[in-house]
Amino acid sequence: MGISTMDSKLTQLAAMISGWPGLVSGPADELVADSLVLLEHLGTARHMVDVGSGGGLPGLPLKIARPDLAVTLIEADQTKAAFLVQACAALGLPDMEVVAQRAEDVGHDPRYREAFDLAVARALAPMPVLVELCLPLVRAGGRLLAQKTDKEDAAASERAIRLLGGSLDAVVPAPSAARRSGTIVVISKISATPDAYPRRAGLPAKKPL
Repeated sequence: MGISTMDSKLTQLAAMISGWPGLVSGPADELVADSLVLLEHLGTARHMVDVGSGGGLPGLPLKIARPDLAVTLIEADQTKAAFLVQACAALGLPDMEVVAQRAEDVGHDPRYREAFDLAVARALAPMPVLVELCLPLVRAGGRLLAQKTDKEDAAASERAIRLLGGSLDAVVPAPSAARRSGTIVVISKISATPDAYPRRAGLPAKKPL
């Protein structure tokens, strides 16, 4: 995919997000651009999951920029999931799947558990909750990239990360127009997640690890 085609699809995506009431807060073009700060951190990943995708951020911009990726978008809100299906079709994006279920349930589905090279998440939850929702989906040797800001102390979630089979690698500054104090928390999956995780729907947020 050439740069001009990519830019055209990113512009089209921003327009679609803007035209869908209640989907996001903030200018859609800035949010799309904010998603692309992850691009240089994708490495050689081929199968990526976006957990709590909402308006398709960051999964759809990353797919547009890296068309070789096979991308799964997890979004429990049925209205937002309907938008994701429509956006994938309108943008003509192959190798896409929208899963309209809670991440806690998807994490125990053998089709998805530890099936991905890479998980990404933006504005999903505090880090201890985020890692419980995301790391069970990542294979050993894969990574989790969480978009955060420097206001959140990623080190405070190290116990949860270790418990779920991960290792906190780095917190990388990643400012954008949408988030001037933006960071990327990079977590490696070094061992299998214990079968007990993720816990049942709602419990990770109610009782963070």
